[in-house]
Formats: sequence, C-alpha cells, structure tokens
Amino acid sequence: MKKEKEKKEEEINENNETENLDNINQEDTAEDSLDKSAENEETLEEEEEEKLKEEIRLLKEERIRVLAEMENLRKRFDREKIDSIKYGSVNFARDILSPGDNLDRALSSINHEEVHSQSIKNLIDGLLMVKKELSTALEKNGITKIESLNKKFDPNLHQAMMEIENTELEEGIVVQEIQAGYMMHDRLLRPAMVGVSKKTKKEAETKADNKLSPDNDNKIQKNWEKIYKYKYFS
Repeated sequence: MKKEKEKKEEEINENNETENLDNINQEDTAEDSLDKSAENEETLEEEEEEKLKEEIRLLKEERIRVLAEMENLRKRFDREKIDSIKYGSVNFARDILSPGDNLDRALSSINHEEVHSQSIKNLIDGLLMVKKELSTALEKNGITKIESLNKKFDPNLHQAMMEIENTELEEGIVVQEIQAGYMMHDRLLRPAMVGVSKKTKKEAETKADNKLSPDNDNKIQKNWEKIYKYKYFS
C-alpha cells in the first residue's frame, strides 16, 4: 500500500510538472507573439515615416518648381511691359516718318542761290522750324536717324538700291542716301536706302588678273616650298 501511494504521488508530481512546463511554453509563445507584434508595428511605423518623408520631399520640390515658374512669369511680364512701353508706338512712328521724308524733299528742292521774295523766305523758315520740331519729337521718343554717308555698308542697317562706280573709295562704302533710315531705341525702325560704291570694270579685271598672274603663282609656290622645308628639314 505504501508503494502504491508513493507511486501515485510520483504520477501526480509528474503531471504537475508537465502542466507547469506546458504553462511555461505557452507563456513563452505568448511573449514571442507579443515581441513579433511589436517588431511588426515598428516596421510599419518606419515604413509610414519613410512614405511621409518622401511625400514631404516631393511637395518641397514641387513648391520650389512652382516658385521658379512664377518668378519666370514675373520677369517675362516685366520685360513685355517694358517692351510695350518702348516699342508700342512703332507703327505710328513709321507712319510719321513719311511726312518727314516729304518735308526733306521739299527743302532739298529749294535753290538757295536764287533770290526769293520775303514770303518764300518765311515759308522756308517755317518748313525748317517744322523739321526741327519733328526731329526733336522723334528723338524724345527714342527715334534716331542712322548716319549712313561714307560709312561701311551694313546689311542690318542699310538696303542697297544701286551700285555706283567710284575709283577713290573702297567697295561697299555708302556714297548716296536715297532715303534716311531710323532706329527706335536699339531696334531697326526703317533701313536706310543707299547707293554703294564699287570698283570700275577695268579695276576689277586688273585685280582679278593680278590674282591669277604667273608672278603670284610663283610666289605661292615659293611660300609652299618654304613651309615644306621648314616642316620636314628644319
């Protein structure tokens, strides 16, 4: 009986130990589950934080881009505003030049060697005053005359209407002004119509013959020989 009792006690103790072990294992499993849950939550929080940081970065870049575009628009608007003020009357200015041309033609047709009556002299003086006032008004609005005579022909400022043979000047010199040209601030308002100097046919043929003469060929050959000797035998 005593042995059976001891045996039963041992079985009870073993069962208790097994139950304790199961409880410990369950507690460990629960702790592991809690740790994994905490790690997952931390990972999710880190990912969410990274997403928010990326969104903030994109918003900052977009804000900078919008500000840059607004600045460019402001500068463009200011530039267009200035241009509209400076060049807004360009069509009116071109129309005003035509009466000025007629006034110049009228004054240039007057023969100053003739003896005129007092009324004609008064008329001439009045035309000169009108011309002066017109020139002053044009200059006040940034319109200036292009000085063309005895200047080198410039296709950006001049429009060649004819070629005039001239032995005293180089080719491409403005020797006659048919119609005056004007600038409006830094832009061309109207090109000057001019006559340009050129060499006579005889001078042009002589110049061409000099270029093709045997003496020139010999000089070119000698120069090439000098270059060859210097390059390979010096």
